[in-house]
Amino acid sequence: MSTAEQRRLDEDRQRAAHWKRWGPYLAERQWGTVREDYSAQGTAWEYFPFDHARIRAYRWGEDGLGGVSDNHQRLCFALSLWNGYDAILKERLFGLSNLEGNHGEDVKEYYFYLDSTPTHSYMKYLYKYPQRAFPYELLRDENRRRDRRAPEYELLDTGIFEGDRYWDVMVEYAKCQADDIVIRITATNRGPEPALLHVLPSLWFRNTWSWAAGSPRPELRALGGARTVIEAEHDSLGLRWLVCEGTPPLLFTENETNSERLWGVPNASPFVKDGIDAHVVRNEPGRVNPAMTGTRAAACTRPRSLPEIRTCSS
Repeated sequence: MSTAEQRRLDEDRQRAAHWKRWGPYLAERQWGTVREDYSAQGTAWEYFPFDHARIRAYRWGEDGLGGVSDNHQRLCFALSLWNGYDAILKERLFGLSNLEGNHGEDVKEYYFYLDSTPTHSYMKYLYKYPQRAFPYELLRDENRRRDRRAPEYELLDTGIFEGDRYWDVMVEYAKCQADDIVIRITATNRGPEPALLHVLPSLWFRNTWSWAAGSPRPELRALGGARTVIEAEHDSLGLRWLVCEGTPPLLFTENETNSERLWGVPNASPFVKDGIDAHVVRNEPGRVNPAMTGTRAAACTRPRSLPEIRTCSS
């Protein structure tokens, strides 16, 4: 007798239902890769470093924490986190370039893909997030100082997890139908004291409209009503919805490069890729769109009011 997963595989193979359309296709790190290298000399790490990732729109892919996307990576969903101490939102994995690590390229994070069925009808991911300021510079400086004969200086070596002062953030995905996904986010404080955690489930479109004149521009917008809903409209995906339990505030910006910060060139709009980061972390006014539209959005929640999030098709 065939299992439910075997039936899903058969339906996908026969194209009766596209069970593999949505899956863990979002990279953990898109910055510093040859996919995003437009330099004259092929210097990918220097051309697109980690520090550019939150302010510069990618072209060929996206990245995020425990995220999912469609199989063409048009619409993406992932976690963003903030512990109240970091200088930036935790939106993607941090690592060292070949020039920064004493043993070359190296990710300095703790994350675990715990489960996934072949059709991605169920997926489970765990990320361990420190409750104190993430030691970006310490990891860079100490690994640069060491030579190849020395061991790598890891995140655990910094003492950031002492006293179990970290969050276990679990993300689970379960498909009701091929295009109907329930998302559960569970944040567990492993430390001895109460700690602050902002959880920002984030939805955005990969920027495909900036590269060719006349390309259609998708849109995210807030819908009114008793529930918090982000509607996503795309020329080839149609309409999709991110439905949150409760009423967490919604923040909208554009998935556009912050040219002013990157090159000193005025932005066409104040709403750019790091707009939500600037609003949440630095409390900068005018960085998120009061009209509640854009191409990048997040629901700003706390652990006691985490949403069960549902995205489904029309």
